[in-house]
Amino acid sequence: MPTTIKEVALKAGVSIATVSRALNNVGPVDERTRQHVREVARELRYVPNATGRSLSRRKTEAIGLLLPDLFGEFFSEVLRGSDQTAQQSNYHLVVSSSHNNRRQIRAALTMMRGRVDALVIMSPHIDAETLNENLPQSLPVVLLNYQLESDAYDSITVDNFGGAQAMVTHLLDHGHRRVAIITGTPGNTDSDERLRGYHAALASRGIPADEQLIVPGHFSETSGVDAVRTLLALAHRPTAIFASNDAMAVGALSALRDAGVAVPEEMALAGFDDVPFAAYTTPTLSSVRVGIHALGVLAIETALHAVRHQNTHRRQQIITPTTLSLRASCGCSLVRQREPGAPEIVAVAGAVPVPS
Repeated sequence: MPTTIKEVALKAGVSIATVSRALNNVGPVDERTRQHVREVARELRYVPNATGRSLSRRKTEAIGLLLPDLFGEFFSEVLRGSDQTAQQSNYHLVVSSSHNNRRQIRAALTMMRGRVDALVIMSPHIDAETLNENLPQSLPVVLLNYQLESDAYDSITVDNFGGAQAMVTHLLDHGHRRVAIITGTPGNTDSDERLRGYHAALASRGIPADEQLIVPGHFSETSGVDAVRTLLALAHRPTAIFASNDAMAVGALSALRDAGVAVPEEMALAGFDDVPFAAYTTPTLSSVRVGIHALGVLAIETALHAVRHQNTHRRQQIITPTTLSLRASCGCSLVRQREPGAPEIVAVAGAVPVPS
């Protein structure tokens, strides 16, 4: 039978309350007694009951993380950054996936309630009503890559507009005039903002948008393949493609290879997110760098600050900047990084002429 707190108190010659205070580092206990209780607990191999400990301290020492999916490098990098940061603060991470299903989102919120000290949510389908109905107002919530009109929650979003505008501008600076875009899932905030950045880049050069060059995707490799097949069937093909995420860019690269279209000699290509495998494709993939791991780190740090400073924590709406990782797929032979809005690289080693 496992040792009980009562047995520790008996052997240490103190009350149960003193044992609890000594082991949990709360309440008035002199240092000599604290050390004595801990030595007795070690000797008896006493393991505190996690549930009881959470109730007594009103802390679970866990942070909830709700993601739309767990598949793919983007989500694995968010998860890696989140978990590392939680562990460094002696917190556990409770992870759930909603798969963009509203019913599953509500079920996940209900499951998290009472089991976590704070909650980080990445979901395009979350809304204030769902949060208010399923979570207590006292629970700190951080919205990741999504922002409600209400300032009742912390939010961390990527500069999707600025990153997309900068990358499309870079393709235009290579001399391309027919730049296509593979959009993300319809109604998704990231997708909408990246499309807006695409339009802004074209407008800044006085280039009218061609609806034939705006092809829908779903942030998946297969939708990138399908989009390229649609674009290659056009009588007047584009000379460059901007995919709204790296998964679609990889699918596009595969489809271009299968069609015998050389990248970047016949078709330049760029993505968004700069996931780790972008540097290992052939050719290497130019992409808008988000710093996905850092997103997970910042989300957990924000959640922990809200937990530890509930009375003084000021909610923030944070927009994280992006940079461009310029590689071979857009005609840049060297890996280059620059901030969006910085002076354009005029002389690019290995730049290729734009097909007529």
